Amino acid sequence: MNKKMTILLLMISSFGFAQTGYRDGNRIGLSAGLSQTTLFTNNFDAKPELGFSGGLSVRGNYYNNWSMIYGMQFFSNNFSLESSFDQKIKYNIQGAKVRLLLSYNVIEDHVSIDFGPVLQINGKLQLSTSDENMTIKGTMLKANDIVDVSPVSGNFYLGVSAGSKVIRAVLFYEYGFTNFLNKLNKNQSLQALNNGDSFKGNLGTINGQVIFNL
Repeated sequence: MNKKMTILLLMISSFGFAQTGYRDGNRIGLSAGLSQTTLFTNNFDAKPELGFSGGLSVRGNYYNNWSMIYGMQFFSNNFSLESSFDQKIKYNIQGAKVRLLLSYNVIEDHVSIDFGPVLQINGKLQLSTSDENMTIKGTMLKANDIVDVSPVSGNFYLGVSAGSKVIRAVLFYEYGFTNFLNKLNKNQSLQALNNGDSFKGNLGTINGQVIFNL
């Protein structure tokens, strides 16, 4: 199954949840905002860069002060690596995320703390054609050698939202607990160019968004 078909199925499932799970107290939200992403790795010298994301979510009553949130986000995130000449190689990663969160309502309809798992579907890393043949600092790898990253990864989400029933500001952090670079380890020639080391990296993204509840 290709990536486009996978994303389409996830969209269908999210809308299906919205239709079948809707009841009094449930809210469907549309959100968008900015992100800052970095790659935590000992292999390269990585720096955070700005990106953006947005999507759809459904918040429903669960029990007492607890709610549940089911959501899907599309993202276009960026980070950079240093080249051997101390120039910046900027990478872009695009894909989709599906999340299922628990939400504790600190102040009902106004302030909540949200946390839970996120499934992330990744496309290949993208970069400018002028950067493709630049050498990554500390290795013999070309910038274009590491674009084929793991297509699926898992994150943990922790965030807070505040506002009204209609409009809320959301600030959240996602840490990737799976190895984002693991697919590169299947190519022994790439490991040789990486000083013989295995590839290991975890994504971390902080997001600030505004959500409009319908």
